[in-house]
Amino acid sequence: MHKKIVLALVASASLAGAAHAQQALKPEQAIKYRQAAYSYISWNMGRIKANVSGANYNKSEVILAANVISAIANSGMGALYIPGSDKDVGGVKTSVKPEFFAKPQDAARLAQRFTQEATELAKVAASGDAAAVKAQFDKVGGTCKACHDDFKVKN
Repeated sequence: MHKKIVLALVASASLAGAAHAQQALKPEQAIKYRQAAYSYISWNMGRIKANVSGANYNKSEVILAANVISAIANSGMGALYIPGSDKDVGGVKTSVKPEFFAKPQDAARLAQRFTQEATELAKVAASGDAAAVKAQFDKVGGTCKACHDDFKVKN
């Protein structure tokens, strides 16, 4: 049932994204969309962290969160890094460094690694093995940190 919900959300987002892609995306919209996606990833990472760090492991909760992270990672978010979204625009602030746009191969390599590790997290979560989930969760977190270190402005 949970997979059906995630699949329905992904399908819905894909259809909405396809319809929206036909319209010109403004840089401030791209920034808002990617910030929303990263916020949702962060919230779901927190859900998993609470489960792998505590005494009570809720397999269903972890599976839901891991599937969401994987779905977002595989959603094609790279399309949200459009020209003009490398700086604050239209009253919307971005925390992406200009180096992200200057080093697209490096950014793509990190994004691909995140996608691979997030996809694996969803697979491992389905196993219910808390130790394996923790190990894979740490790998996903490492990909987040690597990108933040290289391409995110420190607040």
